[in-house]
Amino acid sequence: MTDAPARPAADHRTAAVQRRTLGVLSAAQIVSGVGVAVGLALSSVVVDQLSGNTVISGFAGTATVLGAALLALPTAKAAGRGGRRAGLALAYAAAVVGCLVSALAISLGSWQLLLAGLVLVGGGSAGNLAARYSATDLSPKGHAARHLSLVVWMATIGSVAGPNLAKPADEIGMNAGLVANAGPFAFSAMAFAVALLIVFAGLRPDPLKLARSLDGSKPEAPAGDKTIRNAWDTLRSTPMARRALVMIAVSHTAMVSVMSMTPVKLHHDGESLEIIGLVISLHIAGMYVLSPVVGWLADKVGRVPVLLLGMSLLLASAVLAGTAGHRTWQVTAALVILGLGWSCGLVAGSALVSESVPIERRPAVQGLSDLLMNVCGATGTVVAGAIVGLLSYGFLGLVVGLMVTAAGLWLAAVTAVKRTPQDA
Repeated sequence: MTDAPARPAADHRTAAVQRRTLGVLSAAQIVSGVGVAVGLALSSVVVDQLSGNTVISGFAGTATVLGAALLALPTAKAAGRGGRRAGLALAYAAAVVGCLVSALAISLGSWQLLLAGLVLVGGGSAGNLAARYSATDLSPKGHAARHLSLVVWMATIGSVAGPNLAKPADEIGMNAGLVANAGPFAFSAMAFAVALLIVFAGLRPDPLKLARSLDGSKPEAPAGDKTIRNAWDTLRSTPMARRALVMIAVSHTAMVSVMSMTPVKLHHDGESLEIIGLVISLHIAGMYVLSPVVGWLADKVGRVPVLLLGMSLLLASAVLAGTAGHRTWQVTAALVILGLGWSCGLVAGSALVSESVPIERRPAVQGLSDLLMNVCGATGTVVAGAIVGLLSYGFLGLVVGLMVTAAGLWLAAVTAVKRTPQDA
């Protein structure tokens, strides 16, 4: 009887901590999103200028994606041992170092050092991806997707504002004595440093630590590096987590494959850089602007139905893109739908991953999810380039359409055979 009054008080405190956590994560997401966007706006151009080779310039994006993949597990491992604050701080600290190395590389005229710096800059993306999972630790039942999608949505602000700050940052940098193009990376370093401070000072109490204390769980043992082994062991015994991870990977691969080759296709069609930029901007809007709606829908009708909706949208996008010919309006529509399909896969899939595994194993599984997601994305860009180069953009649409159709049919089949509580 004496425990009864304590429960509402504990729930009220948890809700208050969760509101604070969402505010802190949202602020960090906005600032770090600016850092990511400012750096990426110039990275390929600067690598092209330093190397004098357009082919090498393409490695700029690959280096950043590779960095996000490589830092996913260390970020998860740090979170598993020391809480979300430790994991996010590691990711953003790596991005700060990467930006400083990149600025130094530009001053030295070394494209090789710049690529190395961009790998560490990928820590910013790794941190932003990990932040979405941090939003679910204290979410009440039935609200995880909405809370996760709110943090994802905040990336819209940084993604839109960041590229527009590259030129002013370069001018300020040159006025401060930096060489041309080094200023934006110095600005990104400051943005990631601010994100690090926001997380380090604001995530108190740490949401993962509090969730574990309420659940009676313990952090991962510090002896040895068993992050990947723990993740695989958990996935083998958790079918819904496996399915969610596959859907996230397929969604990201489909999105990156089509998106990465669309500017090339439009350029070959004779479209201006302004039109290409507009199409990509609308695509980014499709990815992020409606994510809160996707989160609400995933909480209301279920994770699996929204994942199937995502596969359907990705299929529709592949069909539209593959049959667009020289119709730019159709390519634009395809890219907007592509972004929305990706949002369904990421939000619903991430919520399902978090809810399907024990809290003490969540960081490991979530880190593995981000690792595979980024590896698939990097692979998708390479394969998509080969397909378009050897065959056509239309054939890429066919390949992506077959991939998402197979994934959707598989998910529908395995879910119909045996439903679990996580399906709801």
